[in-house]
Amino acid sequence: MIESVVEKNKVVSLTYVLHNQSGEIFEYTDLPVTYVHGGNSDLFEKIEQTLEGHKVGDKVEVELSPSEGFGDHDPALTFTDDLENVPQELRRVGTDFEAQSANGEVLKFVVTDIDTKHGMVTVDSNHPLAGQTVRFQLTIQDIRDATPEEVQTGKTESVFAPMLH
Repeated sequence: MIESVVEKNKVVSLTYVLHNQSGEIFEYTDLPVTYVHGGNSDLFEKIEQTLEGHKVGDKVEVELSPSEGFGDHDPALTFTDDLENVPQELRRVGTDFEAQSANGEVLKFVVTDIDTKHGMVTVDSNHPLAGQTVRFQLTIQDIRDATPEEVQTGKTESVFAPMLH
């Protein structure tokens, strides 16, 4: 029996551990996430390229710079406002919430600073890993041929949406 390798039009299932720039675990999953290799996956391009040619059981480590991963930190996505304009339930560092911009776009925010001395609150809608070089540790769990529909859509039948994008 020929062992499958990661290549175009294969459905790849993997688990991963994502480390932030400080080396701390930011996210992990032991429930496999799947994608169609070479399709329209949401996987970071460098991860997909690195997985090419590997087989089930292989452990692969990939480091992504901000430009390869979660992007640079954009100061324009950080806002400071008077604390009195913020509802009581949002007055804790680390609290996350969604708000709609003037053009109707829904943005996710995290409270990053509360300055009680000056009565100000700072919120940030950058991805928490923006501006960081991150490291993924990936383990290939399964490889199979994609169905014609999966090849056409680039999406698998998995209901679990990976964080790998």
